[in-house]
Amino acid sequence: MNSPIRRLTLALLIGFCLLLVNVTYIQALATDRYRDDPRNARVQLARSERERGLILDRNDVVLATSEAQAGAGTFVRTYPFGGLLGHPVGFSSLLFGDRGLEQAYANDLRSKQDLTISNVIAGVLGNDLHPENIRLTIDVALQRAASEALAGQIGAVVALDPSTGAILAYVSSPGFDPSVLVGATAGPAGDALDADPDEPLRDRVVNELYPPGSIFKIITAAAALEFGEMTVDSTFANPASLALPGSESTISNANGRPCGSGSEVTLGRGFISSCNTTFAQAAMEIGADALKSQAENFGFGAEIPFTFPVIPSNFSPVDLSEDLPALAQSAIGQRDVRVTPLHMALMAAGIANGGQIMVPYLVADIVDGDGKVVSSTEPAVWRRAVNEATAAILLELMVETVDSGTGTNARIDGIRVAGKTGTAENPGQPPHAWFVGFAPADQPTIAIAVIVEFGGVQGDEASGGRTAAPIAKQTLERWLKP
Repeated sequence: MNSPIRRLTLALLIGFCLLLVNVTYIQALATDRYRDDPRNARVQLARSERERGLILDRNDVVLATSEAQAGAGTFVRTYPFGGLLGHPVGFSSLLFGDRGLEQAYANDLRSKQDLTISNVIAGVLGNDLHPENIRLTIDVALQRAASEALAGQIGAVVALDPSTGAILAYVSSPGFDPSVLVGATAGPAGDALDADPDEPLRDRVVNELYPPGSIFKIITAAAALEFGEMTVDSTFANPASLALPGSESTISNANGRPCGSGSEVTLGRGFISSCNTTFAQAAMEIGADALKSQAENFGFGAEIPFTFPVIPSNFSPVDLSEDLPALAQSAIGQRDVRVTPLHMALMAAGIANGGQIMVPYLVADIVDGDGKVVSSTEPAVWRRAVNEATAAILLELMVETVDSGTGTNARIDGIRVAGKTGTAENPGQPPHAWFVGFAPADQPTIAIAVIVEFGGVQGDEASGGRTAAPIAKQTLERWLKP
């Protein structure tokens, strides 16, 4: 064989090997990516011919199912509760692909009865190719109660079991009905949702950062107790307005008055009455490093391990050691402090759980077509935020806040409720209203975070106690007194 022929043979052999490698890669390794790409018309047809598994709530109420189309040999995904669970459940759309749990658990929910090599081999080996079902931790009755309590205002409600991290309610408002994104009018419906100025497709539970206002005082109080060697009886000057050192700025209490009577106020009373001047002084006394460390112990700056990506909360992008005015403002949840509603629910849950924050999760079980549990989520600890003694002190302060402080609108007859209100200022706009808490305080089964953006229907008159606490009460009552 002469040289030109040898080179041609070698080139053909190399080309054949590359082709073989590429085909193997596509069929064996990149199968899912190509199979799920909504731009592929063949994929769209194949998807419509395959049944998807059920999505169930914690009590096996069907939240998503596939309905067979008579005579067509295809299935249409349906969502019986419409927009009530649009954000956590998501959608499976031929036009827009998958989102939410429909995306996160697509491999489990999808039927394996197709002609990909991996699934053909699985079928030959006798594996079950039917779609699996997923059972969520969400209680659809509690989800409805939380949504009704929010009453269409823009904001979010998150509730979870503090001892396990299981999400019980997950409301981002406004929501969207996933059904409109899977039908014949999906294109115009998707365009309308994209153009809506209230951004119904934005998941405010995990994908929006807000100033926390006074609910951040839970962290400042924890820092004072754990790093500052303070107690709830430590005293501070009691002005209605506090001049901040080295600046012309001041911090005032929300009502424009001192924190009760007397020239001094305790840390505990300052917490219960949510006095800004008390916590500004406490922060400047314990220092920036202590407050930052405590915030980090609660997970600020860290990624929250969760089914969906969560924007990390942040305390401050700069060192506040030499900037006491900024430190004082940060201590009351203003300045550059930003949080997600999910993170604030976890903060409250950590206090309820003796200082330990659990990893949040939405799926309890994966179940096969016969109802047999294939796998279950095991609760796991995410981090320790405070020690048990500090958690116990904060718990009692939060109970007193609801009994006689700023959170009285969250009181429930016969049940000890622990909570903290927050009214986060937005210059030139109404405030965000917050409430975080848990109940029953002595043996918590539910922790909650509520936010109403820009005061909701109450506008400039909104506050954490007036606006968010009643929403939390209504939701907690549905769980504790069904």
